[in-house]
Amino acid sequence: MANIGGNCENVSDNIQQNNILEVFNNGYFENIQNIVVARDEVPMVGLQEAPRCEIEVNYNQFGANPPPEMNPVEDYFVQNNENSGSPLLYNPSSPQNSPGSESSTNAKPDHMNRASDLLMAVSIGAGLNKNKIIEQAVEAMEELFKLAIMGEPLWQHNGNGGMETLNGFQYLREFGSFDATMEQIMRMVEPLNIETSRETAFVEMNPMNIVQLLMDTKQWATTFYSIVSRTTLLGVILENVDGSYNGVLQVMSAEFHQRTPLIPARQCYFARYCKKHTNGTWGVVDVSLENLFPYPQVQFRRRPSGCVIQEVGNRGSKVTWIEHVEVDNRSLHPLFRPIVSSGFAFSAKRWIATINRHCQWLTTSTARTAPTTDGVLIPQEGRESLLKLAEKMTKNFFNNINSCSENVWSGLPQNFAAQDVRLRYGNILKVPGKPSGNIVIFTTSIQIPVPMEVLFDFLRHERTRNRWDLLSNQRHVRELVYVSNGENPKNRVSIMQVNSSPNKIEILYLQESYTDETGSYIVYAPMDIMAMSKILNGGNPKFVSILPSGFSIMPDKAPGQGDGAVGSILTLAFQSVDRLSNKEYMPQSTLKIIDAILSTTVASIKDAMLFGIRY
Repeated sequence: MANIGGNCENVSDNIQQNNILEVFNNGYFENIQNIVVARDEVPMVGLQEAPRCEIEVNYNQFGANPPPEMNPVEDYFVQNNENSGSPLLYNPSSPQNSPGSESSTNAKPDHMNRASDLLMAVSIGAGLNKNKIIEQAVEAMEELFKLAIMGEPLWQHNGNGGMETLNGFQYLREFGSFDATMEQIMRMVEPLNIETSRETAFVEMNPMNIVQLLMDTKQWATTFYSIVSRTTLLGVILENVDGSYNGVLQVMSAEFHQRTPLIPARQCYFARYCKKHTNGTWGVVDVSLENLFPYPQVQFRRRPSGCVIQEVGNRGSKVTWIEHVEVDNRSLHPLFRPIVSSGFAFSAKRWIATINRHCQWLTTSTARTAPTTDGVLIPQEGRESLLKLAEKMTKNFFNNINSCSENVWSGLPQNFAAQDVRLRYGNILKVPGKPSGNIVIFTTSIQIPVPMEVLFDFLRHERTRNRWDLLSNQRHVRELVYVSNGENPKNRVSIMQVNSSPNKIEILYLQESYTDETGSYIVYAPMDIMAMSKILNGGNPKFVSILPSGFSIMPDKAPGQGDGAVGSILTLAFQSVDRLSNKEYMPQSTLKIIDAILSTTVASIKDAMLFGIRY
């Protein structure tokens, strides 16, 4: 702890106008005064790229001609086996370290998780345990189908536009095996809140494909990367009998997360059972196994949850999704308590929205044309490469900012302005010919009293980017090209161009923006012009290394919950390369820059929301 901040002799209070700082991502900071700078040494640097200040661009030919052929290089990101370490930063007054609020700490190290998985895999092999798991899974499937078809009074709507939630008393009458008094006694011993929700929607995918998405562990993790992490298939109890997933029963572990480190991830072991009924309807149900394999201090349990899938002609499927969980929310950050406790943050609506987004993405990926700002069409090969790179970028962003056990977060020391900051180390970045550096990820969340749509439009739009983006300040931003994703024109993958003069590009951004009723996100990353040209001509995204930053937006309460309008909770997250830090030490200059970036960006966004947006 003595190394925190280090020697401050080289820290200046003023920025020199001509000093070029590539503080986070790529770009210049010479127009940003009075943030922080080291007098003789640049503390944080971004990815290397071609010189920007003298690049002349012919817009009509942008991306049309490939750059000179280059030998493929290995991906710049080199996985560090010890990258789960975190800077030695501890703020006793931070919510993460205060009693009853461990919202961004990961109490169980990853090696302990893996040991638990191994023990569970051994346990399920016993014959007696298999029979118990089968019995519990069959009962869970019966309950799931009843929950899917029953209406009031078992299910009730919460306000106008609110979710369908279970009536607890009616549920106990229908499915309880003991009286309500015993249930209350158990809650006193085990303080778990109950969250329930049901959502029914049409999905443009046939039932068999949906079943495969859920039963194939790798596909499930890939499709629902914004919800699940650390998925592990621990064993198969029942194999398929007809070449399909009908009758398959498997045991899994997973962590369920939101797009912020301030909401603790939810980890559990569960059985997943798939069954095809006589009318052609499919069911996939999860049920926790903690009651069969006692585990101390259970913090999360999945009661029978999953989906019922019915074929709708040749057009797709009617999916009824049910979430029914018990969770210990005592360590939840106060900012997120209303939206999480309501059940909305991990609701059935979110699972349905994610499947629909996946279907939209599949349609977009296979479409033969793509609208652009100026009517220019991207070649099909380039379009596919661009979408793959955007998907890689967004997955990287979500994986980096969640609270899964592999992401070990720390707080910023108390004497900094930015509040509720979390930071951690990512991988090591190695660029040929340059010293390697640690990737530092830093994030914070704030409440803003405006609707999600207003905030989303402000952050995604080209005309307002220079009002919050430090690297675009006082520069012209233009959306050069975009690919729409789905029917909502705001859901798109874009190439943003930042100019300091008409024919001189300062920065190129790859950006993906997406919104639905459960939340929104804007993810972006600066890119080298040569790399962008390669991608637009069908280059392999595997050989493009990017550092995504961005925003995640959630409503601050569930629709129909309480009085007053629904506002927004904004999570900001940035990535940067720091050559001076290591896992044991982060200098004061680096901490000061992190604080300044977050504080300045938050202030800019709040000012814009307060004084109105002018497009």
